[in-house]
Amino acid sequence: MIRTLLIAASLVLAAPIALAADLVFAVTEGITYYQTDKEIAARFQPLTDLLARSLKRPVRTVIVAAYADLRAGLARQDYDIAFVHPAHVALAAVKAGKYKSVAWTAGYTDYTVSLLMNKDQPLSSLEDLRGRTVVSPDPDSITAAMLRAMLRDQKLGSADVKIVTTRYQDAVPFYVEYGFAQAGATAAKAVVQSWTQKGGKVLLSSRSVAIKQLIASTRLSADDEQQIHAVLLGLTNTDAGRSALAALGYKGFVEPVRDDEQKAIAWLGL
Repeated sequence: MIRTLLIAASLVLAAPIALAADLVFAVTEGITYYQTDKEIAARFQPLTDLLARSLKRPVRTVIVAAYADLRAGLARQDYDIAFVHPAHVALAAVKAGKYKSVAWTAGYTDYTVSLLMNKDQPLSSLEDLRGRTVVSPDPDSITAAMLRAMLRDQKLGSADVKIVTTRYQDAVPFYVEYGFAQAGATAAKAVVQSWTQKGGKVLLSSRSVAIKQLIASTRLSADDEQQIHAVLLGLTNTDAGRSALAALGYKGFVEPVRDDEQKAIAWLGL
């Protein structure tokens, strides 16, 4: 009898521990702008707190700076949810069936790449880049992935256009201004605005792609996924939600568009 009671008591005590298992929230904010892991974690903490409160379980945020580490973690489904800036990484995980989009970041659903050129460059189309050099941010950035897709659309390969890279977006204009490249790819609106205000020109811009996706593992329960979705899309409706958005520096989150997602996967060649 005593043995039975001890076993029953141990099961009761164990139940809350099982229920309290951490939900792992990975965050990758891109590599073409500089932020420390500590700064990123601080920005996401209010959102993490709201998710934990809604899910009634601890949420553990992990900052994953390296794309190779992120890809490996997504392949193993190490993360229950992930906020991923490089869209091609998030969409590859969606295509693989390991994750699905829960929300897109408002204000980042029409990310386009602009090709900067000096005002005296005799360029009017992508075809005019044949035999020339284009500078791009880091080759594993979404900007570089979109540039390659643009060139593929015109059947321009590595033998036709030379691509040189620099890690940060705001370094792109330097290469163009001083003749190290005849065009420069950037998706930073501030960089484009500064360039045109100084008299520079934009050769053309790409089609748009949504970036900064929040994706959920297909192993996550439907209830948890729905809760996370509700929290994200409802942030603008509460003081706590608006405070979390202010810390993040984002306007809010919106419903993913599945058809656009599939088109982006195809265009990026994932």
